[in-house]
Amino acid sequence: MSASAVHSLWTTAADPIAKIGAPKIEYGQLSPTLIVVGAAIVGVLIEAVVPRKARYYAQVFVAVVALVAAFAAVVALAAGGYATTKSGIAAMGAIAVDGPALFLQGTILLAALVGLFTFAERRLDPEAHGNRVDSFAAQAASVPGSDSEKAAVKAGFTTTEVFPLLMFAVTGMLVFPAANDLLTLFIALEVFSLPLYLMCALARRKRLMSQEAAVKYFLLGAFASAFTLFGIALLYGYAGSVSYATIAQVVDGTVPDVSPALADTMGNDALLLIGAAMIVMGLLFKVGAVPFHMWTPDVYQGAPTPVTGFMAAATKVAAFGALLRILYVVLPGLRWDWRPVMWGVAIVTMLGGAIVAITQTDIKRLLAYSSIAHAGFILAGVIAATPSGVSSVLFYLGAYSFVTIGAFAVVTLVRDAGGEATHLSKWAGLGRRSPLVAAVFAVFLLAFAGIPLTSGFAGKFAVFKAAAEGGAGPLVVVGVISSAIAAFFYIRVIVLMFFSEPSPEGPTVAVPSPLTMTAIGVGVAVTLVLGVAPQYFLDLANQAGVFVR
Repeated sequence: MSASAVHSLWTTAADPIAKIGAPKIEYGQLSPTLIVVGAAIVGVLIEAVVPRKARYYAQVFVAVVALVAAFAAVVALAAGGYATTKSGIAAMGAIAVDGPALFLQGTILLAALVGLFTFAERRLDPEAHGNRVDSFAAQAASVPGSDSEKAAVKAGFTTTEVFPLLMFAVTGMLVFPAANDLLTLFIALEVFSLPLYLMCALARRKRLMSQEAAVKYFLLGAFASAFTLFGIALLYGYAGSVSYATIAQVVDGTVPDVSPALADTMGNDALLLIGAAMIVMGLLFKVGAVPFHMWTPDVYQGAPTPVTGFMAAATKVAAFGALLRILYVVLPGLRWDWRPVMWGVAIVTMLGGAIVAITQTDIKRLLAYSSIAHAGFILAGVIAATPSGVSSVLFYLGAYSFVTIGAFAVVTLVRDAGGEATHLSKWAGLGRRSPLVAAVFAVFLLAFAGIPLTSGFAGKFAVFKAAAEGGAGPLVVVGVISSAIAAFFYIRVIVLMFFSEPSPEGPTVAVPSPLTMTAIGVGVAVTLVLGVAPQYFLDLANQAGVFVR
């Protein structure tokens, strides 16, 4: 064969390749996520090139600047109309930029910023060998109690990698509620889960318990991810697409051109129902709803408390955002199928979380079961399946996240010789020993209980009102009963703090740096402002409550 013949073959074969278009990426609309992922990569580079002494300050500076800049970008997008009139699909159909996405991204970024302050706290533990220490292991790779760990503590090492890990987790959480196809959803799920598995294992005290928590979280999380992925495969088999809009059209039967292959699978409702159930199951695991909640108390108790606070707040926001988008954008045509199931899940979650919490003796496990009960209350808003349902869930998530981070920040302050004193008996008489800390914790507990003039009341009222209007009246009755059960154990802790005698060898309250004070102060301020004057924020959530299709 002559050279010219080969050359002509080569050019004709190469011709179609030229037609693959370059992807069109709207960098401005994706800027909040891009800023945070950029900061995460810079954080990894800081670990590689900056001297050990300066890393902590460099990491905290980069993380704070990035979170503030990303939040400013979210506000700018919302002000530019991307939450309402200009909302649309960006990044070749992978990401939705609309009201719920921007509202949840703003909430996640603020929660991460407040959580970051508790990560950076270095005054609570006594100095070790003249070095200030934080809540994280000196050297994560060393075996607990080994010589290498002692050497690392003596040398004053700190695990500053938690800051880039936090930023990677936030990146995944920003994409998760905004994902507009199932593959983006799954990648975002992994991007925020893997850093959380790692951070759960990094506690400085009680390291074995911390590592056990991380292993449990990792194994159960891997199962949940596998279910999600299998569900994605089944839905793709049903609709021939992973795009939310296309799947919704196939479910509704409004898809414009039906190929013979699609006509075959469209009639197969088993693929659709099992696939949808598996994806929703993976999301309910992340939310911590019964019966997918078994990891929650163990992981919350074992993880370093700053990580627990951040995880309890931000993961819930991201997972509920994704759940709302799946149910309202992809599966509105299946409403009659998913609502009865969600009724059941919401009822057992509200009652299960509230009843089991009564038996807890550890403050972190108590807050974990309380978070399970709150997942049930938020599900009541999801079930409403109305615009006011979406906005009430958005408001509740915003209010809940700051109360949670504040409550876990207070838990880090109460310490004895072994680190944090989390057993409830140690909290007896705390109100007489340090009235301010006990009073602040009491405010958070009252907010969790949904007492009027706190953000918890405004959130619960909004969610229950939406559920009642959406025809889920019996659910509201169950919710009110669970709230009453839950109020019992919150108020029991308040009584324990203020009306019990402090024991002489009880714990001390550490004096935190301004970082933790800020985190707790923001929590109290948000709790009271959203409780006393919630209307502006309810209106904001109302405006943001419309999904782009």
